[in-house]
Amino acid sequence: MGAGWIHLSTYNIMNVYGLEHVEAVSHDRPLVLVANHRSFFDMYAVSTVLFYRTTWRKQLFFPVRGRFFYQNPMGLLVNLIMGWWSMYPPFFSTGDHPFPEKRPFDKYSFRVLSDLARTGPGNIIGFHPEGTRNKGDDPYSFLRVQPGVGKLIMDAHPQVIPVFIAGLCNSLPRQVMRNWNREDVIRIHFGPQLDLSEHLNKPDRLRTHKEIADAVMEKIAELGQQDRKLLGR
Repeated sequence: MGAGWIHLSTYNIMNVYGLEHVEAVSHDRPLVLVANHRSFFDMYAVSTVLFYRTTWRKQLFFPVRGRFFYQNPMGLLVNLIMGWWSMYPPFFSTGDHPFPEKRPFDKYSFRVLSDLARTGPGNIIGFHPEGTRNKGDDPYSFLRVQPGVGKLIMDAHPQVIPVFIAGLCNSLPRQVMRNWNREDVIRIHFGPQLDLSEHLNKPDRLRTHKEIADAVMEKIAELGQQDRKLLGR
């Protein structure tokens, strides 16, 4: 149902590049998609592309802030109808809301996420290294990356593909209108699978996690520059 809504809101203006890189990975191992974050609908759009344009079996997981998707009735409804519970696992203690009582649960959620990224044919995990939405006007600027994605990659050794997303807004009614008046086109760029072996051979510590996060964000930024060149900006 969620893929249907997103498809109806975007099909006139959806442009996808590099999908062959997703097709080229092993479907017998988990895949982590690391993407920039500017819209509520970023990963919905990516998952819709995968749903409609690839045919192999897949199970989607998108770790989220649990306060909305698991404690708010509207969030629960969105998670059910739009994502079929793909907004999982939830994390409750974040930088701007450090709830100490939730940290044990968040550690459990991270273990679940690591297991999903380590084993499971067709498991696809969508992750935003920036941690939160970038609300600036420049689609080619990025927030400081958080080490969480590096810790996940170090712990689970999944396949990793960078993704750059641009052209989505944060209002579903407005996005529907854009689909008809073609106010702005959506661009989703998938990059080649990343070779992070140089980092994975280093000690498992925070500094290495940050280096991995910086490395994947650099590849996302390179895709952003490809998009800028494509548009002649």
